[in-house]
Amino acid sequence: MNWLITGGCGFLGKNLIKELLQKEENLSIRVIDNFSVGKKEDLFYATDAIEQVSMEDADWASNKVQVIEGDIMDADLAKQVTSGANVIVHLAANTGVGPSVENPRMDCMTNVVGTFNYLEGCRKNKVDRFVFASSGAPIGECIPPIHEEMPCHPVSPYGASKLAGEAYCSAYFRSYGVNTIALRFGNVYGPGSTHKSSVVAKFIRQAMNGETLEIYGDGSQTRDFIYTGDLVNAIWLAGTKEGIGGEIFQIATNRETTVLEVTEELLEVLKDFGTSDVKLVHGPKRVGDVMRNFSDTSKAKEVLGWDNQIDLKKGLKLTVKDLVKVKL
Repeated sequence: MNWLITGGCGFLGKNLIKELLQKEENLSIRVIDNFSVGKKEDLFYATDAIEQVSMEDADWASNKVQVIEGDIMDADLAKQVTSGANVIVHLAANTGVGPSVENPRMDCMTNVVGTFNYLEGCRKNKVDRFVFASSGAPIGECIPPIHEEMPCHPVSPYGASKLAGEAYCSAYFRSYGVNTIALRFGNVYGPGSTHKSSVVAKFIRQAMNGETLEIYGDGSQTRDFIYTGDLVNAIWLAGTKEGIGGEIFQIATNRETTVLEVTEELLEVLKDFGTSDVKLVHGPKRVGDVMRNFSDTSKAKEVLGWDNQIDLKKGLKLTVKDLVKVKL
């Protein structure tokens, strides 16, 4: 199988590549990335067999992970790079509520037009499967747990752009027969999150650097924190399981945790690694944030055959261990 991963040099991409190489020997991996967050060298986290090539020199028969520098906004490149792929995992995106509020046009162009370009690549090149990285943000404010049949009322531009991506996935499945699968990720954390700006990775880096941690609001807002190893296993299933085209799945833990609770748990773990006396403050609530967010994952269990395996405490220990490079 030939796997194309957009945004493959980022946090999820390098974890996914590591997982793919462990699961299956007879596959080829191609990465398209503009290096705005991750770099080619970040993929050494997954394997030493990395090479950066031009589109003209790209070859699915290569025994290395081939990296092509390019932007998902380039429609011509999308058509070229998708040729010969069996599975496209579309990770490249603007991933933050904050940046989407500050620059909604950028968020729209990246998340909507960028997704469209790669769906078009599927259509024109007859790529069978397209796995779309979505989130719980399309739902907006609701009484959780979130499930796939809930009506969507996005709060942030980010949520709106991800909803548009899901809608295009539905249209390309029903109009053109592309087996699209949208995975609504919970709040992902885990090893390899050196560039990630979400709460767990950011707080670990800040704490180790002696910086003050700032929680937006009183910390009572809830999230569903999922370990990256569990998430990439869901991507693998979405890319390989038959009969799931056109579906949306909540990929999370079905557990509601406040931001304050995860912060307190993290501070306890950090103590085991020699980081203590961390200062914590509360700042103003962030525009676009929803107060409660966790998922009902029963459909993923029943249809996708997936369930999470790593609980929060173990996941935080593994994440801190990776970032500080010490043994438990």
